[in-house]
Amino acid sequence: MNPNTLAARLPVFTWDRIAPLKEKAGLHPNGPVDLSMGTPVDPVPDVIRGALAAASDAPGYPATWGTAELRTAAAGWLARAQGISVSPDDVLPVLGTKEFIAWLPAMLGLGPGDVMVQPAIAYPTYDIGARLAGATTMAADLPLGSDLSPGSDLSPGSDLSPGSDLKRVRLLWLNSPSNPTGRVLTAAEMRAAVGWAREHGVVLASDECYLTLGWEAAPVSVLHPDVCGGSAQGLLAVHSLSKRSNLAGYRAGFVTGDPALIADLLAIRKQAGMIMPGPVQAAMTAALDDESHAAGQRERYRRRRSVLRDAFVSAGWRIDHSEAGLYLWVTHPAHDCWSAAELLAEQGGILVAPGELYGSAGSRHVRVALTATDERIAAAARRLAELRSG
Repeated sequence: MNPNTLAARLPVFTWDRIAPLKEKAGLHPNGPVDLSMGTPVDPVPDVIRGALAAASDAPGYPATWGTAELRTAAAGWLARAQGISVSPDDVLPVLGTKEFIAWLPAMLGLGPGDVMVQPAIAYPTYDIGARLAGATTMAADLPLGSDLSPGSDLSPGSDLSPGSDLKRVRLLWLNSPSNPTGRVLTAAEMRAAVGWAREHGVVLASDECYLTLGWEAAPVSVLHPDVCGGSAQGLLAVHSLSKRSNLAGYRAGFVTGDPALIADLLAIRKQAGMIMPGPVQAAMTAALDDESHAAGQRERYRRRRSVLRDAFVSAGWRIDHSEAGLYLWVTHPAHDCWSAAELLAEQGGILVAPGELYGSAGSRHVRVALTATDERIAAAARRLAELRSG
């Protein structure tokens, strides 16, 4: 077997594509401001670090299912923060949600001839998951009709056409709040998607990693009774602590939803050794049980968002959507996404993500992350003011 066969199915890694922009931003005399990837920069809260340290003497294998304490903490957080009732038995910890998203199509048994549907502007890992499984990606925004939108973007090499046999669709991804746009789906829009998925026997997976970061809208989970009617049938909800609790380095997340789907995923993950380390399980439990650190981190992001939003608007840029989440979806009146990103990198030392990284429909926008220190956010605002005046 050619060892490059699988890799050949994958595009260039997203962040490798902006390496030239990173180099240009690094030439700024006062250093770069990196607003590209969305990597947390603030400290891990002491309550979480303490739990990790206390559980660090862990010579044995942890359980794939996670500890009862962790699953209870996750179910309790969903009830308190989101108004969702799930059994702790239906919570499954994952090694960071990116890993789970990338392997979900394969774990669900998708393969050649099967179709996965994702938003038209989307986190690239959805498509990567379909490619790893050998399935095809179709992009379509809500509402979904009796057939998939004639305007849908098909992945390269697809033999699909509008009106394709819907029996080929096996998995539908929702993402609200959206990465990268910050768009929030209404409960009615999500309810319609749930109905469509159930009607067509499609698993609906909802990426809810930014659910707690609603600024100008109130995001709702696919498992909320107003959306799913009190039944998790055919549904999965994916949650991450990377941004809520600064745990990107811990790879801490979980999935919950349809008990039958969770049981199947648990069985597969046991066989594959996809196990969250015991100390991380303890840290995650502490994080989910504590709201004070999350409220403090949310306030930091709110302040940084306000500074950046005002700076871009004052400099003549337009902000679309962005009512929730960890990013601003910004467009320049005279530039496409790549030339706008180059302008910011060359003249301001500001590194952002060109919107085309998230699909051709993002070709006019750049994604601006709120994940930089207060000092770097202030520096970006000053540089944007200088670009405007210059």
